[in-house]
Amino acid sequence: MRIGLSYDLKEDLAMGAGLPEDAFEEYDSLETVDALDDAIRAQGHDVVRLGGGRGFLERVLTARADLVFNIAEGRGNYRAREAQVPSVLEMMDIPYSGSDPLTLAVALEKPLTKELVASAGITTPRWRVIHSLSEMDNLDWSDFPFPVFAKPAHEGSSKGIYSASHVATPAALWGLVQAQMTSYAQPIMVEEYIAGDEVTVGMVGNDPPQVLGVMRVVPNTPQEDFVYSLEVKRQWRELVRYECPAHLTDDILRHLSEACMRVYDVLGVRDVARLDFRVASDGTPYFLEINPLPGLNPQSGDIVLMSGMMGMNYHQLISIILNAALRRYGYVP
Repeated sequence: MRIGLSYDLKEDLAMGAGLPEDAFEEYDSLETVDALDDAIRAQGHDVVRLGGGRGFLERVLTARADLVFNIAEGRGNYRAREAQVPSVLEMMDIPYSGSDPLTLAVALEKPLTKELVASAGITTPRWRVIHSLSEMDNLDWSDFPFPVFAKPAHEGSSKGIYSASHVATPAALWGLVQAQMTSYAQPIMVEEYIAGDEVTVGMVGNDPPQVLGVMRVVPNTPQEDFVYSLEVKRQWRELVRYECPAHLTDDILRHLSEACMRVYDVLGVRDVARLDFRVASDGTPYFLEINPLPGLNPQSGDIVLMSGMMGMNYHQLISIILNAALRRYGYVP
């Protein structure tokens, strides 16, 4: 088959004035594209690179792809930007891997995701959304549990999530919200900070999906208020160790699996996703967010590291994701 690759590269974009230093954090490297190309060709397919943005629009018209393997994050600061490429592909009736535009748009909008997940009975930290500083001034925080964590409402790849995003008082929160609004030009979600283990869960497949692995993120230096921040992710080899399978009780693992299955179903996720949780000291898993376009860098992607620790190499992981998509369209049994 002829498989198209849709993606957005960091090097294709120019850092403009006023953008935060992590503005292009979610976009991919050529290393990832090369690795995906190699893995798909190893399955016997031809590969055509479609890229992203306007170039994608031009190339997809003539590429004659049977299916597109999509990792494109979309362009701009739009809260539905991850839906851009799948929307074009649906308009052209071209099959593609991963979730559809509605799921991708909802999953990037963190407060909306939490509304849907909470309505399905899944435990998630308490939260509020701040749309303006004047709104912040008029809110009563007396009944909201501190410390809290603040982050941009519709970003991925830990953009805007730093160790300083964890604050203990409303006064400190005001300054943090002001800085984040200035940098990211969007609402800010304030979330109850849950002390406990940072856990991420990989999911693959459909009808039913399977838990690929449960990975615990353990700081090398014990910290009471550990944050799996962008600083940590950029220096993960020095700052943390990844434990997969996670050393958690069978009961916690069961609750995590049940929560993941429910989130997958409620949001209509397809083929692959990574879900983040904090596990409190009493063993309760708190859902944080879901990434239906998880990073697939062969050296640093969380789901890639997880699958490797579960005995699966990179080619096998990509084959599972690709075949899940092909199966949905009836290309493989």
